[in-house]
Amino acid sequence: MPITYQVQLPIFSGPLDLLLHLVEREELEITAISLAQVTDQYLAYIALLEHLDAAELADFLVVAARLLLIKSRALLPRPADDRTGLTGEEEEDPGEALVRQLRAYKQFKETALHLREREQAGLRAYVRLAPPPRIEPGPEHLEPIPLAALIEAAQQALALRPADGEVGEVVSPYPVTIHEQMALIRRTLTVHSRISFRRLLSQAASRQEIIVTLLAVLELIKQHEIEAHQERLFGDILLTRSRHRPTPAGSPANGTHNRQSSDED
Repeated sequence: MPITYQVQLPIFSGPLDLLLHLVEREELEITAISLAQVTDQYLAYIALLEHLDAAELADFLVVAARLLLIKSRALLPRPADDRTGLTGEEEEDPGEALVRQLRAYKQFKETALHLREREQAGLRAYVRLAPPPRIEPGPEHLEPIPLAALIEAAQQALALRPADGEVGEVVSPYPVTIHEQMALIRRTLTVHSRISFRRLLSQAASRQEIIVTLLAVLELIKQHEIEAHQERLFGDILLTRSRHRPTPAGSPANGTHNRQSSDED
């Protein structure tokens, strides 16, 4: 009894879509035998695709030709001395190739359907299953800090230091000047690559020296001799030598002073 086909075109997006539909409709596994069984149905379907252009119809006909070859090999015995001119390693069985291609197409189609269902349900994101990629730590980056942070650090140091007493009641030692404190910071940075501003303030002998230290730091920053940074938010303030230090006034630029001394000698 001939099979009646009821097809409303366009239904299938391509030859593999049509072939997969036929295999699933017959409840068959994707094997070369199942492809041979649905060959006639496939040919009957493509007979109704006359409205397609030549390029699209050619894709269906290529698969149809492969199906006919698969069916013929499944039905007709092959002689033992049958040779195609190719070795067994070079010749790829058309049935196995089409089965592999159809299985891959089925996986993509099922994945696309699953993603479409998630999109329709408003689930447009997936939770990361694999661990996040490991990020190698880069070079240390120090953030520049504003003037207010330096002043705030000095205020905190002043709050921890008791008052110096009323004038005339306390005999103060020789006061430290701004230039002396600037020289101290310069000497320290020749030995160490950085100085903790908080520790520098804690070493001050008086509240006056805390203020002098703050002014010395501000003057060195103004002269582009040092820079103030923070490794993290609300972290300790670090003082480092400026990467663009100016040449000190009076220092030999090109060895001129040394040449003059030699001439005088």
